[in-house]
Amino acid sequence: MKQGLGTQLRHLIELLDGDVAQAYVDAGLDYRPRYTPVMRVLAAEESASVGRIALVAGITQPAATQTIALMKKQGLVTVSAGADGRERVVRLSAEGKRMLPKLQACWAATKAAADSLDAALPYPLSQCLADAIEALRAESFGTRIRNAHTPTHKKRKAT
Repeated sequence: MKQGLGTQLRHLIELLDGDVAQAYVDAGLDYRPRYTPVMRVLAAEESASVGRIALVAGITQPAATQTIALMKKQGLVTVSAGADGRERVVRLSAEGKRMLPKLQACWAATKAAADSLDAALPYPLSQCLADAIEALRAESFGTRIRNAHTPTHKKRKAT
């Protein structure tokens, strides 16, 4: 039986994330792969609001907020009130800054591994994913599901 798209995607993420997480352990880092989009933004910018992190990282604001909360609990970032009091400003802590060189080495190795995977496939996975994301931006999966439930033609009445 062929696995469904969701099952295949979850399995692919398990295969990728498990090995990426192990690479961090092997490098002596107590670090989760889900922190990477936030860490990359903060490595490039001294500080950023939660909204800015979400935008630049390409993740939702709730995902950014949850990830930042975990990172704060682990001591990797600090969070303070912004100028207007509503905005939260995030910065790397001393511990977060200390980790950066090892993280950057891990990120470089991960990119090389991703490039190797792309080269081993008939159609690069990274391009396939980019194409799928673009197609879903043009027409959401929800719309596609609803359209699948809509009959393409009306049944003719018997005469």
